[in-house]
Amino acid sequence: MAWTRDQMAARAALELEDGFYVNLGIGIPTLVSNYIPEGVDVTLQSENGMLGMGPFPTEEEVDPDLINAGKQTITELDRTSYFSSADSFSMIRGGHIDLSILGAMEVSETGDLANWMIPGKLVKGMGGAMDLVAGVRRVVVVMDHANKKGESKLLRRCSLPLTGAGVVDRIITDLGVFDVVLGGLACIELAAGVSFEEVQAKTEATLMPLAANHPSAKAG
Repeated sequence: MAWTRDQMAARAALELEDGFYVNLGIGIPTLVSNYIPEGVDVTLQSENGMLGMGPFPTEEEVDPDLINAGKQTITELDRTSYFSSADSFSMIRGGHIDLSILGAMEVSETGDLANWMIPGKLVKGMGGAMDLVAGVRRVVVVMDHANKKGESKLLRRCSLPLTGAGVVDRIITDLGVFDVVLGGLACIELAAGVSFEEVQAKTEATLMPLAANHPSAKAG
């Protein structure tokens, strides 16, 4: 069966390493903070000027002044620090963030990412994704394998405006885990009960089976 949103977030949390500085995008990526492995200490960074975000608050803990970049209420830690968004983006652009876990509308087989707009639809702003994919050391995308129409979101070439070209390292969907490698996407893990043939039928991008994986390396 396909993974649920929480199972996808739990799998993405396995990408975290002790000591990492991590930026989580809106949507499913925000759930990753609920599944940080025991013994792994990471510092969550937010574009709006917060380093060291705590877990989501209980009803009694809600403070409307404490929000992340997705405007969700959060909590602080005893080590939390605050600063301007300019300083926050200096951290990102300066290569000081180890990992960003983002959502996406489309990802191509060469690691191109489209996650900021759909032409003709209202866009409140592009957010920080363009800076994140350019400045962060590793980019992992977490998203559904197909859109609401059942169409693959893993494509040979993105049809939507790009956030960044050749920037994605790994993709985690409800069907499995895929690395961007030379020649396409390498399937490195499947959700329980999901076959490679099923994934291949639902994927437009060039897909390499588990037995044919290449060492992970960005295409292009």
